[in-house]
Amino acid sequence: MDVRVGLCGWTVSQSSYVRRFPVVEVQNTFYDPPADAVLTRWRTQVPTDFEFTMKAWQIVTHESNSPTYRRLKEPLSESAHGQVGGFRTTPEVLAGWQRTLECSRLLRATAVLLQCPKSFRPTKENVARLRDFVSHVERPDGRLLWEPRGEWPTQLLEELCAELDLVHVVDPMQSETVTPEHTYYRLHGTTGWRHVHTGDELRRLRDMVVGRPAPYVMFNNIPRTGDAERFLDLLSGKDG
Repeated sequence: MDVRVGLCGWTVSQSSYVRRFPVVEVQNTFYDPPADAVLTRWRTQVPTDFEFTMKAWQIVTHESNSPTYRRLKEPLSESAHGQVGGFRTTPEVLAGWQRTLECSRLLRATAVLLQCPKSFRPTKENVARLRDFVSHVERPDGRLLWEPRGEWPTQLLEELCAELDLVHVVDPMQSETVTPEHTYYRLHGTTGWRHVHTGDELRRLRDMVVGRPAPYVMFNNIPRTGDAERFLDLLSGKDG
């Protein structure tokens, strides 16, 4: 099966990583995008067929009171408070999106992930902002992924993904994607970040991706390296 298995974040050294996995989802671009030189080095130091996906800068998706902003090297200015996140089309958010696109091009990323906090609920205002933002901004060269994370009605998810050409990202241990033709799974850990996926869970995951066109399975739990390698063993026919 042509399943792309990788980790959310390098986790191990780059040289070791590329020998074990074909794709990585870059997390740094969410917290505080690295300098161009760093991104260029990552791209040039991996095989030409190695694949990058990446998270959009949090300025696009997360409100200024999010604890994730603690990892910004330069704190948000006072004027930016209340002006970032939630797909607002403010100068701050549009600049953050432009930087996201620049990072994507340097990495030659095949997908950019819009990961929303659970607080981004399916209100009329939020849906309108999402529609307006995605409809009007420049799109990345690769696919545009969307992970809502909160409780969203299935019909609304289907409508938005079809209308805005979005790939619906889920943890398959929790829910199912409405875009199975473009499957991108992110596994956060069934019982929390420290969860080690059981053999039964990994076999169920294998059965879920059978027959899907080039699905992505990205592990984001803390023991992700071991879980991903066990899943690769399953795909290769070894018992998990």
